[in-house]
Amino acid sequence: MSRFVAPTMGTTVSVELPEDLAPAGIFAEVMALLDELEARFSTFRPDSEISRIDRGELTPNEAHSDVREVLAVCTVLRGESNGAFDAWRDGHLDPSGYVKGWAGERAADVLRRAGAQSFAINLGGDVICAGERAPSVPWRIGIRHPDDPNRMVLVLGVRDGAVATSASYERGEHVSDARTGESPTGWASISVLAPDLATADAIATAALAMGEDGPAWAAQRPDCEVAAMDWASRLWTSPGLEAARVA
Repeated sequence: MSRFVAPTMGTTVSVELPEDLAPAGIFAEVMALLDELEARFSTFRPDSEISRIDRGELTPNEAHSDVREVLAVCTVLRGESNGAFDAWRDGHLDPSGYVKGWAGERAADVLRRAGAQSFAINLGGDVICAGERAPSVPWRIGIRHPDDPNRMVLVLGVRDGAVATSASYERGEHVSDARTGESPTGWASISVLAPDLATADAIATAALAMGEDGPAWAAQRPDCEVAAMDWASRLWTSPGLEAARVA
């Protein structure tokens, strides 16, 4: 496997690919895509479409189809979370809770089109896995302890799936209950295993915003399994997650 690492979207992306796929060229294509999406969705760049919509200079209907797609899903998530997740929280447009996972899946599409059947993409700690790391060996995805970056709460063996974590240590400043404007207090971290990273990231973010009932709500979403740790370092997992647990 070849591994490439680069900064993007305010974080870091790493990609592992088989040697026989000319991975350097594929990685360059992935980075070009992620840079394009960052320019479109960044809440920090004044010329991004998200910033322009936020200022009222551009309507969502006038925006790029990517933006319309993301905002449509955010609207669905707002309803499904009873308003806890809202891209318009605090009166400003910020779809970051969905965009990172969605962008990761777009990057994975680049690899799939190039013929990659086994690969891993780590975008800011959220991971997409395809195939196996080696024959009969799944990709191992560690979920870190909220209080100690060098300690794993658990390790999952993943084939063709994605894991996203929403936590105060990582993105707490980006997550709040849109109904109250308050930061999450119910759980220190919530991780979701799902078939794709867009789903995993969105459900993890919404669940953290929801507070105490978040993990149970996330576990009821189709094809989602959940691990949540509270502030006393007590771990809660959905029953199906244990099937993927390797340590």
